[in-house]
Amino acid sequence: MGMREVALLVAYLLGSIPFAYLAVRLAGHGDVRTIGSGNVGATNTLRAAGWKVALVVAFLDVGKGVAAVLLMRQTTASPDWAAAAAVAAVVGHCFPVWLGFSGGKGVATAVGGLLILAPAACAVVAVVWVVVLALWRYVSLASVCAAAAFPVALQAVGEPTRGELGAAVMTALVIIGRHHGNIRRLARREEPRMWGGKR
Repeated sequence: MGMREVALLVAYLLGSIPFAYLAVRLAGHGDVRTIGSGNVGATNTLRAAGWKVALVVAFLDVGKGVAAVLLMRQTTASPDWAAAAAVAAVVGHCFPVWLGFSGGKGVATAVGGLLILAPAACAVVAVVWVVVLALWRYVSLASVCAAAAFPVALQAVGEPTRGELGAAVMTALVIIGRHHGNIRRLARREEPRMWGGKR
């Protein structure tokens, strides 16, 4: 196994650190998987332990994507391998070995990777997320739309390699797939909004 492959494995392991699970436990609120949606991410941490803990979790989850890409860049100058590291971190977050391969939905970790790989595209994706959330108040809908915008934004504001674009598409598919339950609830108008109001 070469250094790039080792860095890819480390990227997965970084992504698989379940910060939401650990933070909610440390804050004395039990197992985040048994609270709210059961998701191991910042949004469910907000429900389980409040905004301060959720903010820390969001920051750390973004940091996993950042660290994975930066680590790979220390190993190789290949943008395709850096993009692969970002995907590996997202996969680790969604399917962590430490929690029986059942984790979060990967949005914050994907943003961390994209922030390093393509800051301009990351800004576009962030705008999409904020606008959709402001208009409809569904975090899940905002996340799905932002994920779908990943490859589009990358193509629109830069000149990505095939590997980078493929990684963006793969990341979008993983995130959207992890939101399958939310998508069904949205279709049935049963998905809870971020704050108040009718569903």
